[in-house]
Amino acid sequence: MFSFREVLSAIQSYGKAHQFIMQHKLWKWILIPGIIYCLLFFTGFYFVWGYSGDFVEYLTRLLHITEWVQDLESSWVSFLFILVAFSVRIVFVFWYFSYFKYLFLIVASPVFSYLSEKTEAILEYREFPFSWAQLGQDIWRGIRMSFRNIVYQTGAILILLVVSFIPVVGWITPMIGFFIESYFYGFSMMDYSCERHRLTMAQSIQFIRQHRGMALGNGMVFYVFMLVPVAGWMLAPSYAVIAATIDLQHKKLI
Repeated sequence: MFSFREVLSAIQSYGKAHQFIMQHKLWKWILIPGIIYCLLFFTGFYFVWGYSGDFVEYLTRLLHITEWVQDLESSWVSFLFILVAFSVRIVFVFWYFSYFKYLFLIVASPVFSYLSEKTEAILEYREFPFSWAQLGQDIWRGIRMSFRNIVYQTGAILILLVVSFIPVVGWITPMIGFFIESYFYGFSMMDYSCERHRLTMAQSIQFIRQHRGMALGNGMVFYVFMLVPVAGWMLAPSYAVIAATIDLQHKKLI
């Protein structure tokens, strides 16, 4: 179970994050990752959309579906074939949308680790010693944690996909999927603080599970942010990191 108070606190922390960014003029740390995100996203989308079309075409030729549809000479079958082919490409795009965020969190982990550290340093009027060796270890740990979350999220989504075919029960699977993705995104944002306080992966996982409401609330706002083209993509990652750091300020990290 999770605490609704923690969910609400995590949501409200985005407002505090905005005030914090304005007060301390952190816009360059917001815009630079945001611009990089957009450039990588559009580049990846271009290739995913193109190669998904090539994959569908290859599959239909391999299974001789194209010839079968042409032989039938039915406009309805042709329309259905086009609709199914388009749906397959949309599925590819959906998976891309879902997992690109993790890819970006891996690529931009040095920036987000620093941003979380800078936020806490300002809040607590202290400085954290910088070490290239420690930075390398933190990046490697972040990559491992991201892949761990990808595996768990994929497993949960695949189970939901099977459940979605069950009448009535399947109707609520999109909402459950939203909560699952939100939780894992919030998990990633909270882990930057856990990482800085030298929690092992096992300790970080245990801590975030104990405060899953915070992860869920943070990830929900992040997810909604990401639905806003360009502006949301540019602001969401950095805002989520700062919001999670602020929300964790008064929590005792084990």
